[in-house]
Amino acid sequence: MSETLQAVRGMNDVLPGESAAWQQLERVARETFAEYGYRELRLPLLERTELFKRSIGEFTDIVEKEMYTFEDRGGESVTLRPEATAGIVRACITNGLLHNQRQKVWCAGPMFRYERPQKGRYRQFHQIDVEALGFPGPDVDAELILMSARLWRRLGIGGLALNVNSLGTPESRREYRAKLVEYLRSREGALDEDSRRRLDGNPLRILDSKNPAMRDVVSGAPLITDHLDPESAAHFAELRRQLDAAGVPYVVNPRLVRGLDYYSRTVFEWITTDLGSQDAVCSGGRYDGLVAQLGGEAVPAIGWALGEERVVELMKLQQRVVDAGAPDIYLALAGPGAEAMGLGLAESLREAVPGLRIETNCGGGSFKSQLKRADRSGARLALILGDDEVARGVATLKPLREETGQRQVALDALPAELATLAGTTDRHRI
Repeated sequence: MSETLQAVRGMNDVLPGESAAWQQLERVARETFAEYGYRELRLPLLERTELFKRSIGEFTDIVEKEMYTFEDRGGESVTLRPEATAGIVRACITNGLLHNQRQKVWCAGPMFRYERPQKGRYRQFHQIDVEALGFPGPDVDAELILMSARLWRRLGIGGLALNVNSLGTPESRREYRAKLVEYLRSREGALDEDSRRRLDGNPLRILDSKNPAMRDVVSGAPLITDHLDPESAAHFAELRRQLDAAGVPYVVNPRLVRGLDYYSRTVFEWITTDLGSQDAVCSGGRYDGLVAQLGGEAVPAIGWALGEERVVELMKLQQRVVDAGAPDIYLALAGPGAEAMGLGLAESLREAVPGLRIETNCGGGSFKSQLKRADRSGARLALILGDDEVARGVATLKPLREETGQRQVALDALPAELATLAGTTDRHRI
């Protein structure tokens, strides 16, 4: 016997019984984004490696250690996308979407990073990204945060906390970086190995250290909010004013930084205590210099991304998943005459009652075994058709989730009967 092939480590199957939460999240997200005027943009999974070196930063952990990069048959270095923002900006530049235009877009799909797999963090993971390009003021920052807050409410997810901060402009951040490095070097003996490695390349990431031994060092570091340029300080103050006016609670976290080099000014995260160390559910920020950095005209921009795996896990933990995958009706067929007309009857009912979900028994089986299948399917009703019913032009409706009696309905009256039942439930659920 040959060895059973396993999935690649860190790349997981989403089984039919698990997909309901994913579908619910993506449906609610799509509807929410449309209400705010954001349109879908679909991107390739594969981009030129240079795109991520120029956007994320050549000396970041993502580019140096985590990207799936290879040379294609034409000799070009290409990479499976580790995040979506750079691809969105590239698509807007190459397709001329930013010439005297502003864009509000979103995309969803898999991303790839070669990290140590753990709960809530996988090598193939899925994100939903929302981006607004061409908007300089803090009003769109506030709108994006408000939209994410509405998404949590519509999903029924509670217990999330919003952290906000400002990183200032690249110029003011360089001044702060110099002060931070000076402080950290004076305490270099107390730095852990990871922080010493980041000291020359990306010292701001040290502020985000999860190592408890680093707590005292980080708490004593200078605050970036004390070194903002006047325009960034005013931008941040106006963002907070708008969040206050909208009634969105938040915490100003001066230690909040982002792991990618292109961020400036507003940064924010929604965090939870329900997922252990993987506490960030949704993260975002402003990246006003990225479009010019990738060859376009200077255009301000901001966006956020949520991790679908983490949001789905929260939905399950908080019992917010509605399984819409079960059929409304299971059609049981007993006898050659019934089997001959079963598929045609199911088609006519689907045509007559849009959205009606009918699973037809296929593969034969005794009447008893078919009713067992009907029960396991999760359907609310069994529609029973035997040769005797065919001869009399009727079918039997048998409730599977209620202690009410079964009844017979004329075949020509079935569409109206099922449409009436469907109209009493949400989303055609019978």
